[in-house]
Amino acid sequence: MAASKTVLKTGEPPGPTETEGLPALFSRLGDDVMQFFDTKLSLLKVEMREEANAYVRGGIVIGTGGIIAAVGFALLNVALAFGVATLFADSTLSQTAKYALGFVITGLFYLVIGSIVIGAMNSRLAKRHLLPHRTVEELRKDKQWLKKEI
Repeated sequence: MAASKTVLKTGEPPGPTETEGLPALFSRLGDDVMQFFDTKLSLLKVEMREEANAYVRGGIVIGTGGIIAAVGFALLNVALAFGVATLFADSTLSQTAKYALGFVITGLFYLVIGSIVIGAMNSRLAKRHLLPHRTVEELRKDKQWLKKEI
């Protein structure tokens, strides 16, 4: 019923400035600004969740690949250690010492290679940022704009 009292002669409902006072407009503006920031924060949360999911998926794939590679690595390491031990066939060491020396040399070789791979993957993951920079920058701009307006 209240709407029928404020209908203009043209049959259209009045605009906000015709029925609302200045305090009501400022109140609605404040509500709209708060809703705007809530929406932006929700977007930031969604983007952060997507980034975290990408890290988790990548970690699972890396872990699965690591397990498969570990089995192959163990078999290759044993074969290589026995191969290195045959290089000492002409030495006066006992057979056990030859095998031990073969495993030590092979283990050191794989330790160096593994350290290089870990360092390379660590630097690659360090380049990837968890926070979405565009959304954070937009929030900073909005914060500065709001400070300037108030």
